[in-house]
Amino acid sequence: MREQGSVVTGTVLDERITLTLHELCCMCGASTELVIDMVEEGIVDPVGRGPEEWCFSGEAIQRVQVVRRIIEDLRVNLPGAALALELMDKLDALRQRTVPVGVDGYVERDGEGRWV
Repeated sequence: MREQGSVVTGTVLDERITLTLHELCCMCGASTELVIDMVEEGIVDPVGRGPEEWCFSGEAIQRVQVVRRIIEDLRVNLPGAALALELMDKLDALRQRTVPVGVDGYVERDGEGRWV
């Protein structure tokens, strides 16, 4: 893990956790307005009728953090960051479907889902 100011980044180990809007914002160092805009853009999909009732999955943490980094580091607007995230998701899905074959003809995945 690395620390940036007061925001700690890392990998979510339990995707079954649920977070309120406030908790998600605190964990990701994002403003409430930004996360609401991400919901409207379809980047994250909470359960609940409105911001006061929203519950986010653990996957939302990574998505919000990635989009924040794209916006801040690359100076891309939110729709552009959403498109970049969608393309990254598609690339990841393609990587999961592609089966590389080793020299000995055997293919395995390690504990983190990478081909070895």
